Amino acid sequence: MSTTELIETALSEISRGTAEIIDMERIKKLVTAFYNEGTTYTVKAGFDPTGADLHLGHTVLLQKLRTFQNHGGRIQLLIGDFTAMIGDPTGKSETRKVLDRETIMVNAKTYQEQVFKVLDESKTEVVFNASWLEKLGAGGMVALTTTFNVARMLERDDFEKRYKSGQSIAISEFLYPLLQGYDSVELKSDVEIGGTDQKFNLLMGRHLQRVYGTGKEQAVLMMPILEGLDGVQKMSKSLNNYIGITEDPKDIYAKTLSVSDELMWRYYELLSEKSLEAIAKTKEDVANGTLHPKIAKENLALELTARFYNEELATMAKSEFDNVFKSNQLPTDMIECEVEADIWICKALVDAGIEPSTSQARRDIKQGAVRVDQEKISDDQLNLSSGEYILQVGKRKFAKVKVK
Repeated sequence: MSTTELIETALSEISRGTAEIIDMERIKKLVTAFYNEGTTYTVKAGFDPTGADLHLGHTVLLQKLRTFQNHGGRIQLLIGDFTAMIGDPTGKSETRKVLDRETIMVNAKTYQEQVFKVLDESKTEVVFNASWLEKLGAGGMVALTTTFNVARMLERDDFEKRYKSGQSIAISEFLYPLLQGYDSVELKSDVEIGGTDQKFNLLMGRHLQRVYGTGKEQAVLMMPILEGLDGVQKMSKSLNNYIGITEDPKDIYAKTLSVSDELMWRYYELLSEKSLEAIAKTKEDVANGTLHPKIAKENLALELTARFYNEELATMAKSEFDNVFKSNQLPTDMIECEVEADIWICKALVDAGIEPSTSQARRDIKQGAVRVDQEKISDDQLNLSSGEYILQVGKRKFAKVKVK
């Protein structure tokens, strides 16, 4: 490829799947300088470690960062250990609970271990914003608050709704976007990326880079929010509609197969490393009947499972799935546990680790999602007498329970 073609390919890959780009011209100049002169540039993405594990929703951003790495970008992976103690108010209808420092640092360590399943560690700088925000002190914080006014802060959609409905807004929540923006001042970022829900915070970085005279005005790239397995709500652990990147290979594979045929194309666009041309061809083949949508989904499930593990484990996950669901066989690696006699079925499901609570177990029994020895049950008051049982919830959760 010629240099011009390399630049065009890079910009096409960077633009792929994006919801909005502010100052694409700046990104073009940065990429062009890399291919013509070998000059690298910085791309910032912030993660507040408010939870322990990453899911596929997070990897939408991580994969875009990897694309920038492939085309001259050096990633500033910002762990918001300071801002996490405030909590991002984006999309929240009430003030978030404050996390303690110990929890934040444990989560941060887990994040660092997981992000390099996607990112190139040699082209990534991990930074913690407490290292400069704690040094701001009272004077620096007051100076920061003078850079923006309350009226403009209340233009933000979630703040406006809460203000009009009389719901409380803590002063610390007004500080959050200012602090996130100040991160870009400190890091002198060339580009910042985030989800569409982060637009206000991302633009704050541009604003503060001007105010503080950094000589830069970062471009902003926003990715769409990935829908969870339900195809409606954003992927979230709290909504239990997520695929965690550290889940067992067979669970990543099976959960990917559970998405709807329509949602599959959204996952292909935002999560697959296949070219847009290859995805378009797959979609065309499904539309004209030369490729069954289930095969297309299996290929996506194999790709995602292999990314976070390897091809061998992905193939094994597919084989296990086919054995269990096509041949009606039982999985070979079931959880095993021992419980006391005459145990309530709901408690047995919880003790076996395949239900989160007895109330959820009761709901699943009522909905016909629970089986004992492959027979569907409807009695949520059932007690299990002495013996061995295979308990099953849905299509993916199994446990072998020995009742004393």
